[in-house]
Amino acid sequence: MQSMVIMGVELSHSILGLRGRLFLSAAGAVWLAMGPGQALAASPDSSDAEALRAQVAALTQLVKSVSERDQQQIEALSAQVQALQTRLNQEEIATTDQTARPRAAQNATGHFTLEGSQRAPEAQTAVPRVVQNATHRFAMQSADGQYSIGLTGDIQFDTGGDIGFHPASKVVGPQALSTGVNARRARIGIAGTAAGDWGYAFVYDAGNSSDQTAKGIETAQIIYGGLKGAAFEIGYSNTYFTLDQATGSNDTLFVERASPSNIATNLNAGDARSNAGVRFFGDRYWVGAYVTGPASGDSHTLTGERFGAFQRVAVQALKGPDYTLHLGVGVDELLRAPNSGNGTAYAISLSDQPELRIDPTTLLNTGTLGSLANPVTGAYVFDAETAATWRNLFWQGEYYHYEIERRGLSTAAFDGAYGQVSWTLTGETHRYNPQAASYFRISPTHAFSLAHGGWGAWELAARVSYVDLDSNFRSGHALSAQPGAVDGGIQRGYSFGVNWYPNDLIRFLLDYEHVDYEKANGTAVAGAPLGAPVGAKLDSIALRAQVAY
Repeated sequence: MQSMVIMGVELSHSILGLRGRLFLSAAGAVWLAMGPGQALAASPDSSDAEALRAQVAALTQLVKSVSERDQQQIEALSAQVQALQTRLNQEEIATTDQTARPRAAQNATGHFTLEGSQRAPEAQTAVPRVVQNATHRFAMQSADGQYSIGLTGDIQFDTGGDIGFHPASKVVGPQALSTGVNARRARIGIAGTAAGDWGYAFVYDAGNSSDQTAKGIETAQIIYGGLKGAAFEIGYSNTYFTLDQATGSNDTLFVERASPSNIATNLNAGDARSNAGVRFFGDRYWVGAYVTGPASGDSHTLTGERFGAFQRVAVQALKGPDYTLHLGVGVDELLRAPNSGNGTAYAISLSDQPELRIDPTTLLNTGTLGSLANPVTGAYVFDAETAATWRNLFWQGEYYHYEIERRGLSTAAFDGAYGQVSWTLTGETHRYNPQAASYFRISPTHAFSLAHGGWGAWELAARVSYVDLDSNFRSGHALSAQPGAVDGGIQRGYSFGVNWYPNDLIRFLLDYEHVDYEKANGTAVAGAPLGAPVGAKLDSIALRAQVAY
């Protein structure tokens, strides 16, 4: 903050210096313009007059060129002042704004001010008005400021697929993955406040995360924020379980979240999940507890819906001008597994696509866990999370332990983890989001502009992920002879990305991913005996174009 103030003073002095030079140049031009007239009056020599006219013309052109050059410098310095002011506003918001907002209304600069100004004046005529935040997100607000409604939404257009798929078996398992394009997310909605202390949001997702994902309600939420630094929520929304999931889909480093994170949240949390709970937050802490139910697209016809709960605690253990350190823990409990109707088993499965959503094929897959004789009686996910920033470096990582309890069988236990790091080439940093205990995407200091020479923000990222969905399994023996065994396979993923942020609303992500999936055959078939490898290796590339408003 101190360095930003010093930079602002230096910029002010620079602008004053330029203005002084312009004044002296103008004064000189006036004196020169008067000089030739006096010389002409004192001497009839036409050659002297011509020489003086030539000097006047030359000096006038010099003054003009100096004026134009200084004006360009003034405009450049003014742009820097505006960029610093935006950063200052964002820093103040990140550390002081404890007004609870629905998940759909959270973004890098969620605080609204009067349009055309950085902060609302103390005295304002009581009329309805349009307000905006620093990233130009608009809303309509009532005269007393107690009611508002504004648009929100995002579009994520993906293209890509596998560029090399090598199955370990020509008989068992997938033999190839498709390539193509996909509107991963295409959301439009509204968010606002009612009676001051209440907030609401409704978002419809017309995108399609895979060929099997139905379009529908992403968010339909009511929130009470009358207690500073607290939010009481109910409805459908994304959830805050795990650091990776608490990070908004518009803020993630890569096109897709890591597989171990997806498996953890798909048990009982994740997108479009019905939930009710409370969170308490500040710039150094976050504590939340929620009960969860079925997702918005789940069937309610003669089915037993899933119910669960999760709790999460996170702290900013260290925080300074150039660094932060985030630590957290969480636990998710599945209190009742779903079933398909009367007389069917309470069962679940753990699975995930290989960190890309162009093709719906899953590699990691436990198969159905739970039967009429051995129904699922409960399940748990334990999460330990870390994140840190040091200037333009960013780190994030989590470890997960999954447990599935089945009546009459031993507990199935699995593990997963990921770690990712990024380096911003243009110097920006990932700022902390106290509302979710996570980090925002990069906000470029200089937006891309051919007219003003800005290139936006550029970022390099790398990630390693690991998931082991084998439990109590002995390779070379039939699964049918091991009723408590699970043969879901082991997946290792290596991702590399280049991210470009032209401005606060638009970004482009280019990812390369290598996946090594190992699995031993648990059911003998012709050409694939028991224990034979039936996994795969694949390389994929994906490009995302995103606008988030």
